[in-house]
Amino acid sequence: MAANDPRLLLLHPDDNVLIIASNIDADEILVVEGETLQAPQRLTLGHKISRRPIAAGETIRKYGAPIGRASADIAKGAHVHVQNLTSNYTKTHLVE
Repeated sequence: MAANDPRLLLLHPDDNVLIIASNIDADEILVVEGETLQAPQRLTLGHKISRRPIAAGETIRKYGAPIGRASADIAKGAHVHVQNLTSNYTKTHLVE
């Protein structure tokens, strides 16, 4: 398994997202699956970033379970939230 920044938490080996375990400021350097990336924006506790590139329509996994699907292509290290994730459990402003 590749190295991750200690502020990122992998909950399950099948997950394609990492959980923010400590606030990260915009432009801070992160290591995501062994690759050095720049934080795209301020990322706060409990939010998710992609562990690898995720294609539009692909299932998003957290805790090893599906939590939704990508509504757009998501780059490795990008914030995964309502702007690019359609939840399996709750309606979002993206669901009509």
